Amino acid sequence: MKTLRQIIDESNYIVFFGGAGVSTESGIPDFRSVDGLYSMKYDYPPETILSHTFFMENTKEFYRFYRDKMLCPSAGPNAAHLALARLEAEGKLKAVVTQNIDNLHQLAGSKSVYELHGSVWRNYCMKCGKFHDLDFIINSTGVPRCECSGVVKPDVVLYEEGLDGKTVQGACEHIMKADTLIVAGTSLTVYPAASFVRYFSGKNLVLINRDPTPMDDMATFITHENVGKVLNEIYK
Repeated sequence: MKTLRQIIDESNYIVFFGGAGVSTESGIPDFRSVDGLYSMKYDYPPETILSHTFFMENTKEFYRFYRDKMLCPSAGPNAAHLALARLEAEGKLKAVVTQNIDNLHQLAGSKSVYELHGSVWRNYCMKCGKFHDLDFIINSTGVPRCECSGVVKPDVVLYEEGLDGKTVQGACEHIMKADTLIVAGTSLTVYPAASFVRYFSGKNLVLINRDPTPMDDMATFITHENVGKVLNEIYK
């Protein structure tokens, strides 16, 4: 931890790139662990349910899974989210790039957040474009519909859908400018998001993940401890 503190102290442009492992300490399940979403048994594999084609053709079944497994409205920010918000307030952290869709970084106080895969907190009518909040989805039944009768779709990137270009551009620009990139809670196997780490050419690559990643041989600092524990230790 002394080494990590020194890295952060000497950095002027830190960018954080996070995955599902950042939110597991808030009680939100990840996807690929033994007890993750992809190991659960449904009539269809989660990868199929969370696809654009399935959403369009089996919208009611999509929402049954989505409400049951993808929404965690009672979850709150954990030590990792709070530490990152503090780093941003101090001027050290310039951006959070996240693959998560839970809004916990914003709830912790982070302002510069790039949500590569969207957010469950935003939902839009596919007919008129009207915005609907998370409560609207939670309190609806079956297929949620707008006042105009249009189907409401979560603003999350499903399989077969492309990432938002503006979000990708902003995230990659920050990664290219960073002198320190902290990658945490991600296996770096989900593409195209994982490929954005390749834009980093700064001094320190910090990896905080439970398991090894394809980028380990490029890292300045590696730890397999919990993300919240590691980031919280920075301030001790």
